[in-house]
Amino acid sequence: MIDVEQLRKEFPILSTEVNGHPLTYFDNGATNQKPKVVIDALEEYYKGYNSNVHRGAHTLADKATGAFEETRTLLQKFINAAKSEEIIFTSGTTEGINLVAQTYGKTNLSKGDEILVSTMEHHSNIVPWQLIAAEKGATVRPIPISDKGEIIFEEFEKMLSDKVKIVSVVHASNALGTVNPVEKIIERAHAFGAKVLIDGAQSAAHLPIDVQELDCDFFVSSAHKMFGPTGMGFLYGKEAILNDMPPYMGGGEMIKEVSFDGTSFNTLPYKFEAGTPNIADTIAFGKAIEFINKWGKEEMAAHEAAILKYATEKLKKEVPTAKIIGEAENKVCVLSFIIENIHNYDVGMMLDARGIAVRTGHHCTQPLMARYGLEGTIRASFSAYNTFEEVDRFIEGLVRIVKMFG
Repeated sequence: MIDVEQLRKEFPILSTEVNGHPLTYFDNGATNQKPKVVIDALEEYYKGYNSNVHRGAHTLADKATGAFEETRTLLQKFINAAKSEEIIFTSGTTEGINLVAQTYGKTNLSKGDEILVSTMEHHSNIVPWQLIAAEKGATVRPIPISDKGEIIFEEFEKMLSDKVKIVSVVHASNALGTVNPVEKIIERAHAFGAKVLIDGAQSAAHLPIDVQELDCDFFVSSAHKMFGPTGMGFLYGKEAILNDMPPYMGGGEMIKEVSFDGTSFNTLPYKFEAGTPNIADTIAFGKAIEFINKWGKEEMAAHEAAILKYATEKLKKEVPTAKIIGEAENKVCVLSFIIENIHNYDVGMMLDARGIAVRTGHHCTQPLMARYGLEGTIRASFSAYNTFEEVDRFIEGLVRIVKMFG
């Protein structure tokens, strides 16, 4: 197990107070907090070597370019991509999915084709496919889930056919914590010739990721859920597929040669990275990856699993009017629930008064909430820096709220 108290010292915000109480931050599924090394990297770039990348022949440009491209190499190793050229920098998971939909989807979808997504998807893995499907005359079909919050694999297999061109599923659900059997999903989808995109926003920081072993065609994630900055993320794609896809945006960097007679495009990864990139946040993202590597993803995940188990058992024991939504056998550190006769928003506001941050509402998964007949849930999502004492404060707060509502 990791030394949690030592780990917490790396995060300046964790020593602050909210409403006169120590901050208890249980909204890590939305974004997690940033270690000092990430914060310092942003300041160091702007203070010490602020410059554009790839284009300058001077010292600052060389230093910025080296630090920028180092993050690409770190990401390649982090997910075990075959080449660093298969890593495309994006603004986050949402842009990564839209990029694939508007390039691969636009080129390869035709009228009557089908795109399969799961019922538990975040809106960002539904709406981009709906947009391109409407344009191309294709259909987006939801894979059903069980009451426990697991994909019904037999139903998924029944949906597969030669019409299915894309399967896009979340690796770990932001609203339920469910870890989907993506290995089996990829294998079965490939048997029918479909390409598979994995939304790794909630998995990249918690689960082992090996895109070559998974054999996924695309994998997307966001830096801000991996201890990195907001507005930064990446798309992994198999080299051959990326080479066949048209550019997503036009502009500087993504070109090889431009004339009024026509334009030729740059090689990977730059073909998909038009314009001045998010340099500072990309460099800081590299520091976040190094931070995860330093503390050990497996060790951090083990602590998170222990926190989830403790919080789940304590909630069931001490708050009997609570109902957990999503009880899959395999979960990441998300505890989503409702409390009988108390609105989820009221619970969130009253916890906040005691310095406890949770997320309430539909969590950008309205079709999933409709599946359970709910407006929303209370979601406590944990990270490696959370403690058992914080869970105790959280449960104590819930007990007080239930008593207030009598």
